[in-house]
Amino acid sequence: MQAQNQPRRILQIVTPNQLHTWLRDFILDVRAANRSEATIGFYEGKLKPFLAYLEEQGVTDPAQITARHLRSFLVHLGESRESGGVHAYWRAVRAFVRFLVREDAIDRNPLEKMRSPKVDQDLLDPVSTETVNALLATCDKSDLGLRDKAILLTLLDTGLRASEMVSLNMADVNLNDGSITLHKTKNRKGRFVFVGRQARKAIAAYLRTRQEDEPTRPLWVAHHQDGERTRLQYEGLRDIVRRRAKQAGVTAPTLHSFRRSFALTMLRNGADLVSLSRMMGHGSLPVLTRYLKQIKEDLGEVHAQHSPADTLL
Repeated sequence: MQAQNQPRRILQIVTPNQLHTWLRDFILDVRAANRSEATIGFYEGKLKPFLAYLEEQGVTDPAQITARHLRSFLVHLGESRESGGVHAYWRAVRAFVRFLVREDAIDRNPLEKMRSPKVDQDLLDPVSTETVNALLATCDKSDLGLRDKAILLTLLDTGLRASEMVSLNMADVNLNDGSITLHKTKNRKGRFVFVGRQARKAIAAYLRTRQEDEPTRPLWVAHHQDGERTRLQYEGLRDIVRRRAKQAGVTAPTLHSFRRSFALTMLRNGADLVSLSRMMGHGSLPVLTRYLKQIKEDLGEVHAQHSPADTLL
């Protein structure tokens, strides 16, 4: 017989979190659609925090998701992230919820009447010419110096995304015409980019340090203390820019700021939007038209300085 003073055990029923199972199914669906690893990583990186937020609210079943949950989540994100970052979470959640509807996990889309968060149209600053020159000045004639100079000039002269840079192999570069063939891109569509004379010379000088003939070898390699050389990863590419900036005594630019500088310089030098869009791998023109605002400001400044009527009178 149980003692009278002994506390009774309370059976606690733990409800399994079905959302994690559905997230795995969603990622499997994305993989089955042959989407890129970058796209898969994007969805995983954005949806896991959303599911964690829902779990804090006691939501473990897709049927429990409401528009209020997402609105609260976006407001929470807006306290520490820019509008573009918040919009990225919105796109990921919207795709996930649409998948849940398509798979009959929920009867109706709770987000169908939600307005997408507004994205500020102001572009972040491109890397400046002064900063690039300062970074290049720290690159000596050593193997690492030649590698880093080639990397900086290639980033500036191609507008490549960081993920595209580190995916390049030696066979992808044609130093005769300056063309670079891209196979692994954000939207899985191969394309060509080009480097000019200065970047081409820097790449050629760097390749003379490699002593490797295998064309499938990675173009950019990381040097390890044990002498091993492996494909340079995103973190390594970012650290190169940060280390050179520290040596130069300048603020470290982001990797994406090289891509912005490429776009703006090409437009200022007369490149048309269609050609530039193809070089940058954009699926549509609206992204590039944001740069035209800055080009318009450039023209306004030139006119203010050289106005014929103002000069005449």
